[in-house]
Amino acid sequence: MNQRPQLQKAISKLGFFSLAFGSMIGVGWLTGIKGWLSDAGPVGAILAFALGGTLMLAIGYCYAKVMEMLPVSGGEVAYAYKAFGTGESFLIGWFLTFGYLSVSAFEAVSIGMVASYLVPIDFWPCYQVDGTTVYLSHLLLAGVLTALIASVNFFGVGMAMVLQSCLTVLLVVCTVAFVVAGFVNGNLENLSPAFGPGEGKAVWVGVLTVFVTVPFWFVGFDTIPQAAEERTQRVSAKKLGSVLLWSIVGATLFYAAVILSVAMVTPLGSIQDEALPTVAAFEQAFQSPLIARLVLVVALIGLLTSWNGFFLSGTRVLFAMGRGRVIHPVFGRPHSRFGTPWAAILFASLVTVAGAFLGKPAVLVLVNVGSVCIAFAFLGVTMSLTAILARSEQTTPLHAKLLIAIAMIGSFSILLATLIPQSPAAYPLDSWEWPILAGLVVLGAIVWLGSSGQRASISDAERRRLILDEQDNLNDPASDDGR
Repeated sequence: MNQRPQLQKAISKLGFFSLAFGSMIGVGWLTGIKGWLSDAGPVGAILAFALGGTLMLAIGYCYAKVMEMLPVSGGEVAYAYKAFGTGESFLIGWFLTFGYLSVSAFEAVSIGMVASYLVPIDFWPCYQVDGTTVYLSHLLLAGVLTALIASVNFFGVGMAMVLQSCLTVLLVVCTVAFVVAGFVNGNLENLSPAFGPGEGKAVWVGVLTVFVTVPFWFVGFDTIPQAAEERTQRVSAKKLGSVLLWSIVGATLFYAAVILSVAMVTPLGSIQDEALPTVAAFEQAFQSPLIARLVLVVALIGLLTSWNGFFLSGTRVLFAMGRGRVIHPVFGRPHSRFGTPWAAILFASLVTVAGAFLGKPAVLVLVNVGSVCIAFAFLGVTMSLTAILARSEQTTPLHAKLLIAIAMIGSFSILLATLIPQSPAAYPLDSWEWPILAGLVVLGAIVWLGSSGQRASISDAERRRLILDEQDNLNDPASDDGR
């Protein structure tokens, strides 16, 4: 109880950039681009991602500011605790954990889809989900890679960052190769219709439909705050903020370049029925399986970087809540030899593998549920920063207030657009998203009530020291929340 649990400090500046950028890229551009082009058209999709990237920069600014003040593990968990107290900290941490792990599960489902295009692996059909067969070979592949990622993270964050950095460099090199090929050999006439099949109101509806999913496709820059406490001595908290913002810029350019490249190489109508339209577009345009395989290799690399990044981040959120006795303290106990959160890694592995059993139909559902959870966390950060600055004796510049306001309004608007039934971008009332979100709320309430004894086992001053690495401050609202 006297010693604050610490994780291994081994992440460099390159490691943090690779963590954020690699996490943002993932494999969504391969499996999701058909929907982007169908809903908004190539120009509309690029516009949606440009607007989304701008909003993410505003939100990223909030992260950078609060991270400079609180460079501790768990990111949003610590910020919400500092601003509001234990209850709000758990609420943010709970949804953020499942936002991250939904991405991890999304990658576990996607790995079989992508790999089957490189090597035939559709063996041993087990059962069907919504008419789609789930193969034992896909489940085994998901299980093996989950075990591999869990092992890398278990044996030390330094090993995980070496893997992340190497894969990210390879990802950038391969992406540049196929994007440039698309620009050189593509045709601007293929960009028509620029905003999809509709006109008038349908144009902005299509852009909005893509825009509200942006939190899911861009989530990843916020992996930096989760591991901020694990930075090396040479990396300051202020430098981490710059790395975070540049990673958002890089991801925005990546998505825009891929959308434009795919749209240019072949008309949308010729790839609408394809499971992996990006691969089909390049294969049709170049009449070469080699370029298609290059795209698949990029997708596999992006999948692994994203998977590793979100897996790591989800475990850090659990670690922060466990260390502060917000949930069971076993999650906050690092391994005595490797300095990694072993219990959180085990839990994340189980959730990831469970997601793989849902099959291909779960891909879109995981995207939508993850978007809601992550947008909620984004809103929580902007509110936390606002509350912390309001109590600070320092004057907040006008541009900072404006960016925080944009981030808060944008995050709140995305939540409203996805959750209000009258919104054109809302989930249908009979969709799986609603019962899953309701289940998360109920399960969260059970965990909160079941952890009351753990929270009562330490004082508020001790919890503040464990979460924030701060001594008691009677003026801090977290000191008298009593929860």
